[in-house]
Amino acid sequence: MGKRGSITIKELHAKTGEYVRQAGRARNPLQVTDRGKVVAALVPLNLPAMRRRQRRLLPEYVTFLARRKKSDILGGLDAVRSDR
Repeated sequence: MGKRGSITIKELHAKTGEYVRQAGRARNPLQVTDRGKVVAALVPLNLPAMRRRQRRLLPEYVTFLARRKKSDILGGLDAVRSDR
């Protein structure tokens, strides 16, 4: 397989043990494709989970929300968006 990051299902069927061992040593997932589309990935058990970014409200928006009544929020958003 070399240094490719993906294999086909046919290749996986032919050499399952080899690819599973290789994925266990790898730092990146080994993608498995079916007709050119990624359908699965072989990943080592010690691969750290991807962390999701936390979303935060801009301080200006928090201030904006604190000053508005609920019914005024949509109108206020339209006003803010028109400034862009």
